[in-house]
Amino acid sequence: MKTNICGYHADMRPTTKDLAEAAGVSLATVDRVLNGRAGVHKKTIDAVNEAIRKIGFERNQIAATLARRRNYRFAFVLPRDGDEYLSEITARIRETQDASRADMIEIKAMRVDDHDPHQTARSLARLRSEDFDGVAIMASETPQIRDAIRRMRERGIQTIPFISNQHDEDQQDFVGIDNCAAGRTAGRLMGRFVGSRAGDIGVITDTMQARDSLERRLGFDQVIKGSFPNLRVLPTLETYGDGERAIGIVRNTVTHHPSIAGFYLMGSEARVPLEALSGMRPHNKLVAIAHERTPSTVTGLRDGRLDAVVTQDPGHLVRSAVRILRAKCENRPTVASQEKIRIEILIEENL
Repeated sequence: MKTNICGYHADMRPTTKDLAEAAGVSLATVDRVLNGRAGVHKKTIDAVNEAIRKIGFERNQIAATLARRRNYRFAFVLPRDGDEYLSEITARIRETQDASRADMIEIKAMRVDDHDPHQTARSLARLRSEDFDGVAIMASETPQIRDAIRRMRERGIQTIPFISNQHDEDQQDFVGIDNCAAGRTAGRLMGRFVGSRAGDIGVITDTMQARDSLERRLGFDQVIKGSFPNLRVLPTLETYGDGERAIGIVRNTVTHHPSIAGFYLMGSEARVPLEALSGMRPHNKLVAIAHERTPSTVTGLRDGRLDAVVTQDPGHLVRSAVRILRAKCENRPTVASQEKIRIEILIEENL
């Protein structure tokens, strides 16, 4: 009977006992590492992972899941404010929940006040490892929220940033598009649609506390400044989801910048600033680029208020988050190409 280089029979899989012996740790420690539980030193985790590679250990995930005697429990933490795009996300969460029952996965959506980072941090602090195995978090980047996420991981809860990234050296996974690339894409579209005309570009978003807005603005500026010197990008203006504020922002921008050539609606919720743009475009020949496919952006493309929408598939986002959280709980890799969220461009003709 043939054996592999580690001495195991080729037709026999190494067991967890073999893995414990190869790593020089107890079976209990192997179990904690394989299930991503807290309280294991990084040196020990590295030793187990090296032993996995060395002996070719492959976990029987079906048996491991059944041995848990309970379902995986995942949560999506989403901002309380936000209507259309977050409605799309929550609809896909419900859809994925229905499809995941056969895989012993429970999914819950939670809404938090993302305008108050202290309140968000307190909400995250209440999540216990006894209640949730993993959490996908869409929240602004603040010190309070970053600290709360680190403490969640210390309590044994797997976490991933969702749609809006968090700058964290310990966090390897992020579910969402490359927002710098998305901003560059919007910049390229803006420059091409405006053409040779000289003018100003207004930029509107919900809040600049969100990392996705910061990265999109960076990418947008790179392209406009590098390729379209006829255009000048104005400072970003924040609506905080307030309709009256958005109307005031648009009117003041148009009044004080008579050479305005276009608006970049940079946030994920374009309904409010898009409504503020209603009635202005035909007279001013404004170019408008927005993010995310929602009922409002689809209507905007069809009635001519929008020229293009840079978007990402909400169903793919949710399914990818669930797959990554489960893989993290089971201490196994994911298929990178499957989890890559691609940037899509919508115009009226390809709706």
